Amino acid sequence: MTHRVTVKLEMLFYLRRIHIGGSNSPQGLPEAAGHQSEKSSSAEGRKLITEDVTVVEGEVATISCRVKNNDDSVIQLMNPNRQTIFFRDSRPLKDTRFQLVNFSNSELRVSLSNVSLSDEGQYVCMLYTDPPQEVYTNITVLVPPHTLTIETEKETAMEGDEIELNCTAMSSKPAATIRWHKGSKELHGQLEVERSEAVLFMVTSRILLKVGREDDGIPVVCSVDHPAVKDLETQRYLDVQYKPEVLISVNYPQGITREGEPLELICTVLGKPKPEHVKWIRVDDDLPVHAIVSGLKLLINNLNKTDNGTYRCGASNAVGASHADYKLYVYDPPTTLPPPTTTTTTTTTTTIPIIITETTLTKEPEVYDSQAGEEVPTVDHAVIGGVVAVVVFAMLCLLIILGRYFARHKGTYFTHEAKGADDAADADTAIINAEGGQSNSEEKKEYFI
Repeated sequence: MTHRVTVKLEMLFYLRRIHIGGSNSPQGLPEAAGHQSEKSSSAEGRKLITEDVTVVEGEVATISCRVKNNDDSVIQLMNPNRQTIFFRDSRPLKDTRFQLVNFSNSELRVSLSNVSLSDEGQYVCMLYTDPPQEVYTNITVLVPPHTLTIETEKETAMEGDEIELNCTAMSSKPAATIRWHKGSKELHGQLEVERSEAVLFMVTSRILLKVGREDDGIPVVCSVDHPAVKDLETQRYLDVQYKPEVLISVNYPQGITREGEPLELICTVLGKPKPEHVKWIRVDDDLPVHAIVSGLKLLINNLNKTDNGTYRCGASNAVGASHADYKLYVYDPPTTLPPPTTTTTTTTTTTIPIIITETTLTKEPEVYDSQAGEEVPTVDHAVIGGVVAVVVFAMLCLLIILGRYFARHKGTYFTHEAKGADDAADADTAIINAEGGQSNSEEKKEYFI
């Protein structure tokens, strides 16, 4: 109490001294002194300086009143109600949240802890010169959103539904800005701002989202942009139900299916909620007698062509039903081709050796191994037939040439007939005439071709 009285007496003393030594006009009084729109004031080379302060609610604000070229003039700090907080280094105000940080001829620095909205306003730094100087510092209090929540009409959505999500930032100053993200994609919402109290704001952002099965379990994030807080966000995971998705895969064989081989099919089912009924059927027919169904697996041993058909795996849950089909075609078993056989026959005549070659061919069907992906080579019958035709033609030509050659070199014979033998009376006479006239007769030659 004594300390506060002493401070008040000192203030009155300085005010009286200024009033006596200065102007008698009302402008010499502290209440009317200075330029309220400025952050600095000067008189006779002395300059008073201060800055505005922005502080988050609950934190500490520091107010500084500085003087350039001071001559031991007194510095005073007052609150928005013009109550003295500090006069030089003395604190007449009872609020202990104000603490002296530094005091000298050139500066008065005061801290205000646990700042609240009621502390917001215009504070006054006063320098007791002739005339007195005043500068004003504004304390702005920021209030971060107290709560950030996401609300939705449906906790669980069906595939294809459109859902509404609302994100609300409560009691902030200034009004917050809300952003939406689904995964890495930014969404744009509809913003609504309301005053929840005199100086506080409630901000709500609303989005409409059409969901599919790919959105199940994806987080939708609501984040806030506000100068009083960083990285403030909340999220909500989407809960989407959808009908089963069915996929059939072949466990074995790895390739085409052939007679005598086994076949195992596996049915993979995804759905939410989990499908309760999974069934194997054969479209338009019954399953083979030797087919074995074990859960999601279908096994058919010793395949044959009667197993051909479409096999279907169907599944259902509370949302709906779906299926997948597998078309089975059984191929013939692989065959091994025998090596080609060749028979050679040799025919010999008295003059010309003739070699006739015959090839006995077995017509084999072309075999295509779908499993291996390669065609098995077969005998080229056209080439062999062509070779045989050329050989036979050559032999015939050779026979014709040799026949003409031997015909032209065949032996000759002579016929001797006596001239006048036709006129002889009997045979003896004819022979005698023939012997006698042999020397004079002409040799007759006869050629046979």
